[in-house]
Amino acid sequence: MEQRNCTKSDENSEHKACSKRPHLSPPSQPLDSPHSHFLPFSLACTFLISKFLLSLLKFLLLLKISLFLLLFQSIDLREMNNAGDRLIAALSLPRYQHVKQISLEFAQDIDDDHLEVIKSKCLGSLQDLESLNLNGCQKISDKGIEAITSCCLKLKVFSIYWNVRAADEGVKHLVKNCKYIVDLNFSGCKHLSDKSLQLVADNYPELESLNLTRCVKMTDSGLQQVFVKCSFLQSLNLYALSSFTDEAYKKISVLSHLKFLDLCGAQNLSDDGLSCIAKCKKLVSLNLTWCVRVTDVGVIDIAESCTSLEFLSLFGIVGVTDKCLEALSKSCANTMTTLDVNGCIGIKRRSRDDLLKLFPYLRCFKVHS
Repeated sequence: MEQRNCTKSDENSEHKACSKRPHLSPPSQPLDSPHSHFLPFSLACTFLISKFLLSLLKFLLLLKISLFLLLFQSIDLREMNNAGDRLIAALSLPRYQHVKQISLEFAQDIDDDHLEVIKSKCLGSLQDLESLNLNGCQKISDKGIEAITSCCLKLKVFSIYWNVRAADEGVKHLVKNCKYIVDLNFSGCKHLSDKSLQLVADNYPELESLNLTRCVKMTDSGLQQVFVKCSFLQSLNLYALSSFTDEAYKKISVLSHLKFLDLCGAQNLSDDGLSCIAKCKKLVSLNLTWCVRVTDVGVIDIAESCTSLEFLSLFGIVGVTDKCLEALSKSCANTMTTLDVNGCIGIKRRSRDDLLKLFPYLRCFKVHS
């Protein structure tokens, strides 16, 4: 067999050729290691979990800050003593610089002088106020209303229930200072007259809720001004106002958004007025308690037009019979959840079982006791 003779020059050439080949590092793990394919997946999971935990931490931090801010956006001094001094002290603190809600409902020891102090010393704290509840604050007069409303230019909700010192002059200050009111509660303010209704009608076309309970000086003409100019009303409370007649309701059909109407004690309301009210087809809640002149005719008009009724009180009306319930059942059987026919002696089938046959979703059978 022929043998090849290798010279020194051949060995040098072989060495040079080998030196030009790329250098390959040995793998950190054997290529056939059972963990070699899982390493990238494990790193990805670790990264995703870390990212999720970081996002969760940021969310919880933001939530804590938000809750902290919300905590100091409301001042609740309901039924508290020394409410005037407490309110001044709170509004003097930096954390209440952006308060949005203040409730002084039936609070004690707050009067016009306290509100004057707030106007002079805490004006900046009320720039974002949206809701002010002065219910039952009997020592606050028109002077106090002028002082506090001059600080609350963004006010949307204003309530002065059972304030016997408030008069038309106070409402004049309100409409001058607060242009964005959508919810008004004048319940029990017996000195307010049609002048106040005219002011409300002229200045609050986007008003959504109005409570005039026991405002006994108001008349048909004043109420009609509200109907014509406040067409976005959704809630209207006319509880215990027997002075309004059918004439007042002739223009109520303008209130196409009306859902809640309380006419309890409207002793001058007859079927003619109720037929006008029936044109408010979105009514969900209607209180006709002690509307003693109403008969089947008016209730049937309501039944045929207001097919979304959930709440209806006919308490004490002796002029209605089973006939009106049958009409209501045809249109509102699937929506009615509250129906009070106690005292309606003309309705013979008014037991709980009888009513459930007509209105299977009834849950409440008595509104008035």
